[in-house]
Amino acid sequence: MVTVPITRSIAIDSDEMVESFTRSSGPGGQHVNTTDSAVMLRFDLANSPSLPEAVKHRLAVLAGSRLTREGVVVLRSEGSRSQLLNRQEVRDRLVEMIREATVVPKKRKPTRPTKGSQTRRMEGKAIRGAVKRDRGRPSHD
Repeated sequence: MVTVPITRSIAIDSDEMVESFTRSSGPGGQHVNTTDSAVMLRFDLANSPSLPEAVKHRLAVLAGSRLTREGVVVLRSEGSRSQLLNRQEVRDRLVEMIREATVVPKKRKPTRPTKGSQTRRMEGKAIRGAVKRDRGRPSHD
């Protein structure tokens, strides 16, 4: 059982990541037809004992369409002809996603526009309104 470090306090077991191998799409030649070089990694986010609940929620949002209804994150890599490189690339992507989910977003402090910015905005609107008003038909006085 090998652990994959995410942050100083979080690490996931490699047993939590299930990899399956398929043939890559696209051109290649005779060798590509016999080699399962594409890697599909499945990580059961919903039942992972390694991640705190807050990180799970943020990761679910980050995963988006890569998250199944059962709560499993599915990542696929077929960029390289080497199965080993594809395995490393898909694991790195998962680790990076989890690291990104560990960052707690800052709370937004509501602010109000300054008096000067409000004045400038209203003056700009008045000028723009005058330009549009002057585009109308001339009055017959």
